[in-house]
This record gives sequence, structure tokens and C-alpha cells, in this order.
Amino acid sequence: MDHNYITVTQLTKYIKYKIDNDVNLDNVYLKGEISNFKAHTRGHFYFTIKDENTRINAVMFSSSASKIKFIPTDGMKVLVRGKISVYEATGGYQIYVNEMIEDGVGNLYIAFEQLKKKLEQEGLFDVSKKKKIPKIPNLIGIITAPTGAAIKDILSTIKRRWPLANTILFPSLVQGEEASSDIVRNINLSKNYPLDVLIIGRGGGSIEDLWPFNEEIVARAIYELDTPVISAVGHEIDFTIADFVADLRAPTPTGAGEMAVPNMSDVVNYLNQLKLRLTNNMVNNINIKKEILNKLQNSFVLKNPLAIYEVKEQKFDNLYNRLLINYKNLVNNNINKVVLINNNLINSMNNLLNKNTNKYNNLIQKLETLNPILTLKRGYAIVKCNNKAIDSIKKIKNDDIINIELQDGKINAKVIGG
Repeated sequence: MDHNYITVTQLTKYIKYKIDNDVNLDNVYLKGEISNFKAHTRGHFYFTIKDENTRINAVMFSSSASKIKFIPTDGMKVLVRGKISVYEATGGYQIYVNEMIEDGVGNLYIAFEQLKKKLEQEGLFDVSKKKKIPKIPNLIGIITAPTGAAIKDILSTIKRRWPLANTILFPSLVQGEEASSDIVRNINLSKNYPLDVLIIGRGGGSIEDLWPFNEEIVARAIYELDTPVISAVGHEIDFTIADFVADLRAPTPTGAGEMAVPNMSDVVNYLNQLKLRLTNNMVNNINIKKEILNKLQNSFVLKNPLAIYEVKEQKFDNLYNRLLINYKNLVNNNINKVVLINNNLINSMNNLLNKNTNKYNNLIQKLETLNPILTLKRGYAIVKCNNKAIDSIKKIKNDDIINIELQDGKINAKVIGG
């Protein structure tokens, strides 16, 4: 009996192929407890994730491990996301971890990522829509708790850097279940004031403490506000949703105060530089104008003002003479044209008259040739009967009265004989 034997390597590769192409194992979320944790010198993490009944080997390469904000230790409960595959050298399956967070904040973290992705797709984080923070604001609004280090840091920083600015505090809850709605209420309240910039934040805290600044209603209220917003949640490492939506993020309340107003000494130095540049420009312009004035004073024209008139007078004479010459030429040309046209017209009329006269004479000759009076002068007569010319004897009979028309009169006669 024949059997198709394969090697262990072939079997392992086949199992790895099947697992790697299983979509259900491509993005797996696991929770469990870390054990046998080892951090490699190259930055990779090797450990085991276990629960009460079983365990799975795990690898987290440095590209992903460098992004986590805590140091994993044995016994720590974690939430991980990764891909299941086979390590061919041992034939064992393991999870290649891409993300890892401490269990306990996992639900909040998932909610944070989901909302962040949703708002980002809607364009609420679009950099092109960020409003510019004015360089020198007159009125600054602050939404934070009325007591605590945050408001003190913001006010002291603004007063130190730019004491000319006025501030309005909108006291708000910044922690707890009611905080998000209270923040939104104060954002809407700020619309009633001509604010140049609005600072929203608190003095740091845990993810649970900062959670009101991760609420969707707060994010949308910030986005819809016409006033530029500086977020000052006070957590230098981690970002909140409010940080992404705001026009500018400050890592601390003090940083927000520094970003909201200029430094007085910097403005003074800048004004001094402007003053110096203005003075230099004025001096340069005065010197240039003086040079131009000196050139004008020493110019030939100002020293000899009649020279301009004389040149213009000469030009005028030349133009006047040219005008007269052109005028005479134009008149002469037109007179010659008129004479020529008149002669042509007379010749044409004479030719036409002669032509018509000849035609007239020819017609007269033809008429005379056909004139019956001339025939009568040669001794002929016209015989009529009943006013009709008789051209045949057959047209008359005995006793008809006929009229004979001669050159110098008419004769009536009676026909006798047939």
C-alpha cells in the first residue's frame, strides 16, 4: 500500500498557509494576563497571554511596541489586537500583536478610537478648516473650572505676557457625567461675546477624568464655533477628541495662555524694529527726494525756462508750415480733380447729344421717306371710299362717291362705269 509521505516542514507550511489565509484570524482581539514577559534589546516584546485555562505565545515588534504608553509586566491584564500565524521554526501558532492597552481602560479606548475615526471621516479634523489664532487678541474667553491650577495658570500667563488683553471666564464642570453638557452650554454662551479666541480645558488627569473632552457633543460644538479655539486639556502625551477638533492644541493650560497672547517684550522688540526700519526708510526717502530736487534745481530747463518755449515754438512753426503746404496741396489736387471731372462731364454730354442728334436725324429721314404727303407732291393721290383707302378697283362700284386727296386739296367724285 503506497502512502504520500510529506516532511514536517511541508506540513507546517501548509498549516501556516491555511491560518494566514483565514480572514477570521487576520484581526483578532484578545484579553488576558501577561506572563513570561521579555523585552529584547532591539525593542521587540516576547510574552505569553493566558487566562484560567490556556495560553498563547505573543510577539510585538518594535514598530508597534514603541507606540504604547506603559511598560508591560508579568501579571498585568491587557487587551491586545493582532494577527494569528504560525512560527515555522517550532510549529507553534502565536499572535503578532499590533496594539496593546491596559485592561480597565479598554472600553473607553475603543470608544475613543471609534469616535475619532467617525469624526475624522466627516472632516472635523481637517487642517484646511482650522481657523487662525489672532496675534494680538483683545478679548479672550476661558471655559474651565473656576477653581484649581488650570485657571490660575492661564490667567497668570496671559497677565504676564500681555496684560492689555481682557478675559472672560465661563465657569464649567470639567469632570463627571454632567461635564460634557455643561461645556457645550458654555460654548454656546460664549457666542454672545465678541471673543477673539476661546480656551477650553482643564488641568490634566486620568482618561476617565478627561473623558468629557472625548464626548461627541463637545467635539461638534467646538467645530461649529466661529471663534478660534485653543484646547488646553493639560495632558502632554495623550490627545483628546477636543484636541483634534480645536484650531490649536496646547499641551498644558500654561501653554494655552502662551499661545493665546504674544509676549509683551517680543512685541516691544518688534515695534522697535519697525520703528528703526521706518526711520531708515524715511531717511532714505528724504535723501532720494533731496537728490531728485537737486537734479531739478540744476537742470538746464529750470535754469533756462524759455528754452522749453522756444523748442515748442519752433516745433509749432514747423507743424504750421507743414499744415499750410498740405492744405494747398489738398486744395490744388481737389481743384484739378474738379476740372477733370467737369471736362469729362462736358465731353460725355456732348457725345451723348451728338449721338442722340444723329439718331433723331435718322428717324426724321425715315419718317420723311414714309410720309404720304411727299408721295402726293410727286403727283400721286389717295382715293378713299367711306373713309377707307381704295387699293383695288374691285372695292368700288357705279355711283359710289369717292374722295380723292391731292397735294393741295381734296376732290369728291362719282364713279361712272364699272
